[in-house]
Amino acid sequence: MTMLREQTHKFAAEVIRPAAKELDQMEPRKVAQKDSPYFDVMKQMKKMGYHRMQVLKEHGGLELTPDEIHIINEELGWGSVGLTTAIGVDSIPLAMASLAGSPELIEEVVRPWMEDTEGKYHGCWPVIEEAHGSDYVIGMSYPHPEEFGSKGFVTADRDGDGWVINGAKSYWTSSAPCANYAFLIVNLPPHRSIADIGGCIVPLTLPGVTQGPPIDKLGLRDDPQGELAFDNVRIPAHYMLLAEPVFGRFATKGVISSTSCGMACMFTGLARAAFEEALKYTRERVQGGRPLIEHDVVKLKLSDMFLKVETARYFTRVVLRHVSERSRALTFDQSTAHALSAQVYATNIAYEVAHQSRQLHGANGLTKDYLIEKLYRDATAGLMEDGANEALALEAAYSFLEEGRYTTE
Repeated sequence: MTMLREQTHKFAAEVIRPAAKELDQMEPRKVAQKDSPYFDVMKQMKKMGYHRMQVLKEHGGLELTPDEIHIINEELGWGSVGLTTAIGVDSIPLAMASLAGSPELIEEVVRPWMEDTEGKYHGCWPVIEEAHGSDYVIGMSYPHPEEFGSKGFVTADRDGDGWVINGAKSYWTSSAPCANYAFLIVNLPPHRSIADIGGCIVPLTLPGVTQGPPIDKLGLRDDPQGELAFDNVRIPAHYMLLAEPVFGRFATKGVISSTSCGMACMFTGLARAAFEEALKYTRERVQGGRPLIEHDVVKLKLSDMFLKVETARYFTRVVLRHVSERSRALTFDQSTAHALSAQVYATNIAYEVAHQSRQLHGANGLTKDYLIEKLYRDATAGLMEDGANEALALEAAYSFLEEGRYTTE
């Protein structure tokens, strides 16, 4: 574990953090250009094998343990959550195709993706749509999802020996401007409600696919996000991984559980980075004739930050173990309540610690000369990652009530 942590930290410090700083200050459109540092990071990430973390060994994956996955995501998140998010979503089409794909799809997509060390394959996970910001999250555990007051805008309909896809995904889709494959969440016939959910692999080079430019945003600027539009895009039948809504709901909850755990680990890393910046600054900054860190009131603030970082790490690691155990046992109950709660907790902690660190930096914390300025913006964006934290907490409540985890008897 120590060697893994040191190796990953080295990658985060020498590759992720410098590239993230450069990308953060670039015009968004330039982030998606082929000579952008973004693509260099994706290439180096493939050489490290991070895209193979959760893929089964039988398909050439690493099949890492939950603790190993936590270490990697925390360290990469320490480097920058934006690029780490891009690394995370890159593997979703690959992981889903390896788990649910036909032998034909395994040969067409999974094996060459697994062997990629040049960054030729890059994935994304389009879920949310305009006016459907958190609907897909809440709708998965809504007591009567068929009565949920909305339905997906991106539809998939059978057509001969394939499927035809129409509609658009929101410009909040991570890596969409740069990816060439998607695990696309679609609305299946009869298109009654958001519960008619499915999922498919879509090469974004197909006719009818339009990739929008990266949006200009406050934080996580090193994770390019943009719109995806589909106009009569045709995929072969074996690219549809989840063709029945009942399986679509279970699988989507599983992916949400996995991504929420990933986000929890990454933002624990951001919280740690903010704490370390506070330690460094308060040792260097002299106030009242002595370093800030020698003032008791500062020691109290640092102690509070330390407590938050350590509890976030412990909680998120235990939740990741729990969710992974249930997922690998194929229980169809990945404990979404725990996963979402871990994300809510870690992102709240990251914001609190980043805010405290920025306050300790004084006016310097408002300038781009100090890393905490970027960390604070990224932590702010984390409060609405994959849905506002209030929406995620509500989905967690629906989930644990539906699963009957706690009773009064």
